[in-house]
Parts: sequence; C-alpha cells; structure tokens
Amino acid sequence: MVIIAAVLAYFIGNINPAILIGRAYGVDVRKTGSGNAGTTNAIRSIGKKAGALTFAIDVFKGWLCFFAASEIGTMPMALICGFFVVLGHMYPAVFKFKGGKGVATAFGALLAACWWFALILIAVVIVMAAIFRRVSLGVMAAAAVALVIAFNAEIMDKLSGAADYFPWWVLLIIALVVWKHRGNINRLVHGTEPKLSFGKSDKKKEEA
Repeated sequence: MVIIAAVLAYFIGNINPAILIGRAYGVDVRKTGSGNAGTTNAIRSIGKKAGALTFAIDVFKGWLCFFAASEIGTMPMALICGFFVVLGHMYPAVFKFKGGKGVATAFGALLAACWWFALILIAVVIVMAAIFRRVSLGVMAAAAVALVIAFNAEIMDKLSGAADYFPWWVLLIIALVVWKHRGNINRLVHGTEPKLSFGKSDKKKEEA
C-alpha cells in the first residue's frame, strides 16, 4: 500500500504546469529564462497569469498527496508521499528528469502537514524577496527558519503535537530544495545572483 501510494505521489509530482502551460503557448520554459520549470520562470517566460496558475497547481499537488495519504493511511505514509511528490516534481521521469526546484510543491505538502508552519515559511520568502529582490535568498532564509522551528520540540509539541519523525522529514525536504538551489547559492555567495524583475527584457534572472 505504501509503495503504491509513493509511486502515485511521484507521478503526480511529474505533472509540471510550467512545462504544460508553456507548451500551450509554444514556449519551452526549460529553454528560456533561467531554464527552470517553476513559477518564477513561468512568469518571466509566459506571463503572470501562467505563473500564478503554475504556483497554484504545484501547491495543490503537494497538498493533495500529503492530505490524501494521511486520510487513507498513516502519518508515516503521508510523509513518504509528501517526499515523493516533491521528488517527482524535481526529477520527473516523464520530462527526462528535468523539473522544477520544488519550493511550491514542498509548500503544499507542508501546508497539509502543518498549516501554520507552512504560512510562516511562505511569509519569510515573500518578505525577504520583497526586501532583497532575490527569491532564492528568501527560500534559503525560510529553510533556516524551518529547521529552527522543526527541531524545537517545545514549539512543535505545543502547537501541533508533531510526531518525532516530522522534523527529519522537514530536514530531508529542505536538503532536496537546497540541493536544487546550489547554483543560486553559489551566485549569492559571489554576489552575482540577479535581482528579481518581471520586465519583458529580463530573460536570465534567478529562479526559485
């Protein structure tokens, strides 16, 4: 049962709206802008509406896999499905293992697991991106905040009653997201990470 659910979650993760919507517009988002099949590059390569739809679908598939697994199975099963839907988004077999960076899908899974936790993290991303105009910096800041919260037993037990394995799941998801952002991190360290811009002429900005 768990294996079947994990496989289904992985292939649901393979559904990449940035790629599919891009095709409808005659655009391959993997060959334009940053080359990443995610929300920010969809906005820059296709438009804001396409980007918003991409984000919504990516969040929903993460939420759906975790929520469905928790309803028909156990919390460990939900965590496994949450991991595999993110993995499927990042490395989709149907798109030659070239997908997005998993931020929106991970947010959706976390939203189903612990909504207040997810909202804190997305707020960190938004605030940091608004101030520094670098989405990747916001993602890294949110990753750091996530670890502080997840491994604070007093906070987790008091506010959500999270199981002991939940922090390790958060750590695993963060590890995947950070790995996918390694190029952005390198540019941030060297001060070459481009600032967020949605101008029509902006084709090579960073992607989160």
